[in-house]
Amino acid sequence: MTTLLEARRDAPGGRRSGDGRARLRVLLLVSELEDFTIAFANGLVGHADVLLAVPRRRYARLKAAIDPRIDLRLLDWPRHRDLANPRFLLALTRLVRAERPDVIHLLSHTVVWLNLALPFWRPMPIVTTVHDVELHPGDTDTSTIPRWCGDLACRLSGDVVVHGEALARRATARFNKAPERVHVLPHPAIGRYADLARAEGMTRRETPGVFTVLMFGRLFSYKGLDVLLRAEALLAGRVAGLRIVLAGRGDDPWALQPLMGDPSRYDVRNRFVGDREVAQLFLDADLVALPYREASQSGVLNVAAAFGRPVVASDVGELGCTVRDHGLGALVPPGDPERLAEAIADLAERPDRLAAFGRAARAWAKGPNAPATVGAQAATLYRQIAAGAATAKGAPLAGDSPALPG
Repeated sequence: MTTLLEARRDAPGGRRSGDGRARLRVLLLVSELEDFTIAFANGLVGHADVLLAVPRRRYARLKAAIDPRIDLRLLDWPRHRDLANPRFLLALTRLVRAERPDVIHLLSHTVVWLNLALPFWRPMPIVTTVHDVELHPGDTDTSTIPRWCGDLACRLSGDVVVHGEALARRATARFNKAPERVHVLPHPAIGRYADLARAEGMTRRETPGVFTVLMFGRLFSYKGLDVLLRAEALLAGRVAGLRIVLAGRGDDPWALQPLMGDPSRYDVRNRFVGDREVAQLFLDADLVALPYREASQSGVLNVAAAFGRPVVASDVGELGCTVRDHGLGALVPPGDPERLAEAIADLAERPDRLAAFGRAARAWAKGPNAPATVGAQAATLYRQIAAGAATAKGAPLAGDSPALPG
């Protein structure tokens, strides 16, 4: 196995921020979630020294999208069922001990083996982000990991991060955390696809008389695919040139063909969608549909905003709060195809309103939800956590952490 010190980028250490304070050194660890991770790390690196340790198999192709200031470690990170995991954890623990970051941040709580290593990383502060406090129905990707594994990671971490106030209240109860140890950081805008489009000179393909509604991402039952199909059937001839694009892995939309009003309206891409194709899909979309039955937050919303694309979304969870608070699109009750159909028709018939939502979305992605903005908030949080760990009464010395095996 390649050593963890290989494939690193030289990053300046010991730098100071503009106010003269020593810059934090933060270790980010995650085995998936490429879009979120890249946006978060790129936003943070302007405010802290970032060491990003991720699997080579998932991130090697994405190096160009990662800020060169980041100390990137591409690791031979075993899959969950690989017997090489104990050896990997030993090497990872040695890396942690060698780098001694001010804060270690697990960017997802869907971990298994890392739970065995966390006690050996004390007293360094450990933070874990929880993207979904509860498992979504039909989410076969996440359901392969036992819930107790994620719960344990949160309980072993000193602090937990979620993406909204309602989620913070639920996480406090679920993970038995004091309210002051559960923090809210927004999910940053995901700009790498829009950046790719600009870099390659990609443009919207003009299709006069066509109104394109895009549903993108993991097409599982909780995403409300059937609700969109029923809404399309209700629209009949009301929206001229209506085109529904369904793109992403998950359940087969054609299995629900009886719910469709006119199957010829559909462009179904039930598979992995490459980066350039993703960019073109969002460039061509007039409206992005998020008809979720339930949701905590949405990465797709953050991609759409970077393209300045408005959404029609279910008023559920933090998704509804975000869309409402920032004027990103129209909201409808979850599981209500009639109201969804009305909202799509209204936006198709009112291009001025559609354009206003799009402008608001782009402004949100470039301002309050820009990665650099979220990164500044994260750096402030890390400083508070690191300071608390350093001054806590009776805090063990570094040498008092459990002995490293072997």
